[in-house]
Amino acid sequence: MKICIACGMPMKEKPNFAMGDESKDYCVHCANEDGSMHSFEQKKESMIGFIIKTQGLAREAAESAALSMLKKLPAWKNHFAES
Repeated sequence: MKICIACGMPMKEKPNFAMGDESKDYCVHCANEDGSMHSFEQKKESMIGFIIKTQGLAREAAESAALSMLKKLPAWKNHFAES
């Protein structure tokens, strides 16, 4: 089983993968219509919205939670690299 590099979702079945392509390292929820992976900003906003919807947090708290989660994922390591 693969884990999405952009959101951490377990990808157990072909429909879980971007474009149904099991060679992709990211999931269907992190893919644009053309099969490319979402940008950092797209994923951040999507995750903030998901957290607000599912956990009822205020935007500021949801953004903090989203950034904390994104920081741990391989796709976004360069966005959090220490200078």
